[in-house]
Amino acid sequence: MKVIDKPAFLDTFQYFDKPIVVEIIDIFINEYPDRIQRIEKAIREKDFTALKFDAHSMKGVIANFVATEPHQLAKELEMKGMNQDGSSLDELFEALKKSTISLIDDLKKLRPAFEE
Repeated sequence: MKVIDKPAFLDTFQYFDKPIVVEIIDIFINEYPDRIQRIEKAIREKDFTALKFDAHSMKGVIANFVATEPHQLAKELEMKGMNQDGSSLDELFEALKKSTISLIDDLKKLRPAFEE
């Protein structure tokens, strides 16, 4: 499943130095396990403040990659945290996890175009 709008991604990063794009991709991939674990922990502990913060952070990073689906799912989790709404958190989290794994796959495929 492709989640990145490749033309929009390439347009967004066309003026960046290629090593910077590789670094942005690598940082996201390397930080992903910790980010997703923090969201999972916040859901498990019903820590809505942490959920709001961690989902917002994930949403912001994903926005860089022009990936609508995982961005929207992170936004929905952020809103659940903001509204202290515990409904459907597990389903949203699983959808986010699946979507962000697809995002990482897409990034790994796009990364070589920016290697020098």
